[in-house]
Amino acid sequence: MSDVADEIVVGEADAALDQALSDGLDAVNEAATTGITAQRELTVSLRDERGVVGGVSGWTWGTCAGIGMVWLRDDARGTGLGARLMTAFEDQARERGCVQVLVSSFTFQAPGFYESLGYAEFARSEGLPVAGHADVHFRKDL
Repeated sequence: MSDVADEIVVGEADAALDQALSDGLDAVNEAATTGITAQRELTVSLRDERGVVGGVSGWTWGTCAGIGMVWLRDDARGTGLGARLMTAFEDQARERGCVQVLVSSFTFQAPGFYESLGYAEFARSEGLPVAGHADVHFRKDL
């Protein structure tokens, strides 16, 4: 009999599992990248009296920044605020030593927005999340 547990558990949101996975990956990453600052969260937000107008949420690690989410309230789209939020994110990433930013966008979201800011497509996964759409991956050199 193995000392390793053999019960597979399938579920949904599991904060404790997420933390255990993150801690385990952090240990592997730190061992492989001696001298590199650990991954750090990076957020940029804009608020008004009604709440969140928009924001960018991501991370920085070594020479790379990654964006997980970008959102702008409908009434703020097309005003330049999205570009300002992205510029603030990129500026902070540069200050942390990053030389590139990665982001993904579904074709029904905002790939044109990222292209207008100088992001270049480097990969595309067709049929995601459904047929007729794609997950488009972008990179920008800072």
